Amino acid sequence: MHIRAKKALASFLAEDIGKGDITSNLLPRKKISAKIISRQDGIIAGIQYAKEIFTSKGCQVKIIKNDGSHIKPNDTIMIVSGTAQAVLSCERTALNLLSRMSGIATQTNMLVQKIRKINSKVKLYSTRKTAPGLRYFDKEAVAIGGGHKHRQTLDQMIMIKDNHLAVSGSVYPLLEKARKKYKKIEVEVENLHDAVISAQGGATIIMLDNMTPKEISQVVSTLKKLGLRNKVKLEASGGIDSTNIQSYAKTGIDMISVGKITSSVAGLDLSLEVN
Repeated sequence: MHIRAKKALASFLAEDIGKGDITSNLLPRKKISAKIISRQDGIIAGIQYAKEIFTSKGCQVKIIKNDGSHIKPNDTIMIVSGTAQAVLSCERTALNLLSRMSGIATQTNMLVQKIRKINSKVKLYSTRKTAPGLRYFDKEAVAIGGGHKHRQTLDQMIMIKDNHLAVSGSVYPLLEKARKKYKKIEVEVENLHDAVISAQGGATIIMLDNMTPKEISQVVSTLKKLGLRNKVKLEASGGIDSTNIQSYAKTGIDMISVGKITSSVAGLDLSLEVN
């Protein structure tokens, strides 16, 4: 497990426990067994992180369902044993993370399945619209659900957006500067004209932001006519959800990014029950 993830998990647990679980400390010091069960259908994600939370307090964990497993109501996901104080003080932190990650994986998988019915070559990507402090886990959940991570941090790839252009005034000087140092350069555009300019200027990925499927199909067609289509990847973004994602998958696009899979998370309903 990545050291950054371990440190984050420790901080999550410390945030919840504070100076101590004063309610659980009222209980007799005895060993208990509990199970985490699902209350609804979905894709489970975050098992190893939930395990780490419990084991960090001396609990023993038996994993029943691994990451990526399809689960149904009343399925047992893991069994935890340890002192009542240890198990119950970890309960909420483990469930919160497991629920959030499973919700993201479930939503991601649903969209991936919709895309695959149209064009299996189109990939679904996450964005940086994640909860502060949770990006590592949010992106992991996307990958477990069948999606792809896209720019974990600002230092991973050049992405020239509208506010960069507002400061610079033109995309050309930024592209020229970027090409001297970086091989992968993405540019966000909102129309056909800017897409062509960006492709001609050496962008390797062009994000077609808030454009309709019809407009995107026109970009694909135009770049083909200009002999530029094979030199650049095209990404659709903005306003895409389960109701219209298949229309975007039909356009000839390479990538679809959806911020809602991490910004508007409906956690999977999970609970811990003492045996």
